[in-house]
Amino acid sequence: MTDAETPYVAGPARRPVDRDALRARIPGWGADLDPADRPSYPREVYDPAATGAHWDLPDAQPELRPRERSVEHARLTPVFGTSAPLHGASGAVRRLAYRRFSEGRAAHWFLLLLGDRVDAVESHVRSLASRRPDDPVTETGVLAEARAHGIASRRGRVDVRHQVLDPVVVAGPWVAAVGAGAWAVRALVRRARR
Repeated sequence: MTDAETPYVAGPARRPVDRDALRARIPGWGADLDPADRPSYPREVYDPAATGAHWDLPDAQPELRPRERSVEHARLTPVFGTSAPLHGASGAVRRLAYRRFSEGRAAHWFLLLLGDRVDAVESHVRSLASRRPDDPVTETGVLAEARAHGIASRRGRVDVRHQVLDPVVVAGPWVAAVGAGAWAVRALVRRARR
């Protein structure tokens, strides 16, 4: 093996490159050296007639429902997503974030995070009203901790100090929801007795 064929050898950092030898040995090597040979070169030159574009700004997608946009932007982009339209209380929180605060403000992002949490609560409440409600015991993986060597698999990880918070993060919202439900039922029973 010659010095030119080995990628890492001791010696000068810059060795002369034999372009013809590389082009012969590696299919497609140097395809973008000459702009005339570069496959994307025609796209790098602004020529609207060559692309067939007949507009300066594309036709806008119809906005069937009002869409959120940041206050920094004068209008929506011509094409936007509609797969998950805002709904309920979480949608109201997110609309407030977009309507009142710039993306450079922490309040904007905190409201979006709050909207996500409110959406999670709305989803849990919706699941309780369905025929197949959420099952926090099996769906959170709590049983896998005991069955699939959950504690043993955590040894040697970097985030060992934070693992004591895992039960709080997973079970905490459910415990709080059960406590709030029990408090509400108790308050209703007290009112009914009066």
